[in-house]
Amino acid sequence: MTHFLCTACGTSYPQADDPPACCPICEDERQYVPEGGQSWTTLDQLVRRHANQWRVHEPGLWEVRSVPKVAIGQRAFLLRTPAGNILWDCIALLDEATKQIVHALGGIKAIAISHPHYYTTMQDWAAEFDAAVYLHARDRQWVMRPDRRLQFWDSDQKSLGEGLTLIRLGGHFPGGTVLHWDSGAEGQGLLLSGDIVQVAADRNQVSFLWSYPNMLPLAAGTVRRMAATLQPWTFERLYGAFAGKTIPQHAKRIVMRSAARYGELLDANQD
Repeated sequence: MTHFLCTACGTSYPQADDPPACCPICEDERQYVPEGGQSWTTLDQLVRRHANQWRVHEPGLWEVRSVPKVAIGQRAFLLRTPAGNILWDCIALLDEATKQIVHALGGIKAIAISHPHYYTTMQDWAAEFDAAVYLHARDRQWVMRPDRRLQFWDSDQKSLGEGLTLIRLGGHFPGGTVLHWDSGAEGQGLLLSGDIVQVAADRNQVSFLWSYPNMLPLAAGTVRRMAATLQPWTFERLYGAFAGKTIPQHAKRIVMRSAARYGELLDANQD
């Protein structure tokens, strides 16, 4: 038996002789089943065809992503802190080189994930590094492979220590979460947003959608609530879900302005 992975989103399923009949995450309107239909892979197959690429963005913040692209193609981040390392978001590929690099950097104390599209092989990462995985309870139904290391939190904030705070924004998913790091961006604060707050093609803009691939919007009131939730937090820099989707400065100003503009456009009475 093996753990089959959805090729479209990277989600890992319980061990079985045959792949699942479908991927509920991809059948949901916030994702999609590819035109050619549902297909499956395994971690062993990924290891043979792909590798992970690393980049240091600033002191203590390491990006890891798979090349060629795997599934949705998001990046994950390893945050190095004196109290232990945190993995933010997750990618499907966990190869031997990645294991050795992470162990050499001090391992992983905890994993936190923004939303179900990036759950991927979180169970394998957690087992390799003996790490707890923090997921918001409002997205519990999207866990396709239960594991004893999964821990569900249900408040609007959760401290991970060392100035690291998970903040539930909702939006894209009810439990949609971002991670605020006080000491990031040279002490000016940074936000790791996944695609709960999505960096646009113009990095002076961000967007907020219920479904990104199917371009389905959120309500104006929801976006205003998300912005209000972020208002008390200071962050000069923002790192989004994909390579290059980084706002290096004035990130909070850009997020607040974009949220206001989003609401204006939805409220406008246009012919």
